[in-house]
Amino acid sequence: MCVDRVTRRSLIFGAAATAAAVATPAPAQATPRRSGLQDLTHVVSPSFPAFEPGEEPSRRTATTVAEDGYYMQEWTILEHFGTHVDAPAHFTAGGRTSEELALEELITPAVVIDIARRAAREPDTTVTVADLVAYERRYDRIPRNASVLLFSGWAAKAGDVAAYRGTDSAGTLHFPGFSVDACEWLLAKRHIRCLGVDTLSIDPGVSTGFETHLALTGADRYGVENLAGLDRVPPRGATLTVGLIPYLDGSGGQARVFAKW
Repeated sequence: MCVDRVTRRSLIFGAAATAAAVATPAPAQATPRRSGLQDLTHVVSPSFPAFEPGEEPSRRTATTVAEDGYYMQEWTILEHFGTHVDAPAHFTAGGRTSEELALEELITPAVVIDIARRAAREPDTTVTVADLVAYERRYDRIPRNASVLLFSGWAAKAGDVAAYRGTDSAGTLHFPGFSVDACEWLLAKRHIRCLGVDTLSIDPGVSTGFETHLALTGADRYGVENLAGLDRVPPRGATLTVGLIPYLDGSGGQARVFAKW
């Protein structure tokens, strides 16, 4: 079975490279647009879409300036809500937890893979190896230890829970993500540090096995979900900073994420 698996993947990668070489024009200039700074974080709010109904956070006013001299809220929240990180431990037993991710892993080169037009027509679409090969022909090679970010246009739906989750009558979710083949290609060929998405999951919504999560965290890499503002980040040339809250033994956690170029 191992031989069959390797052969299948080799065919996939080889075919993708050939198709992209034929269909994709020569590399365009990779110079980023003029310097900028973009927040990629959604405001943490009980109204933001959760992966499952009922996983929304709650909050209450704990103290007020009028009554206590200072203002403070109390939140009850899951680690995997809003703009957040999936640490390796999230899907891999024995994987590193939130506080074990080093700063050099959280500040990385960033590339943005734009499949928004396709996603508007096909909500279940994924980033494929062919997309990555086409990206490199246009913008140059994906850097080592980069964060590869999916722009699908889904952040614009965040104000509508039903649209953002894409739930059908059978309860199945529909939104884009990374294919496991693309994830494995990036890990093996480009030695990436992180995958990021502007959706609820790095796997597409229709996934039931979370194969991309398993491949990514199994390689001791992390993911970032529910990003915003990726339409304002250049395809290449930005630096991503992930301000992860270092929860003790955290499987992930909320983060302030921004890009600078």
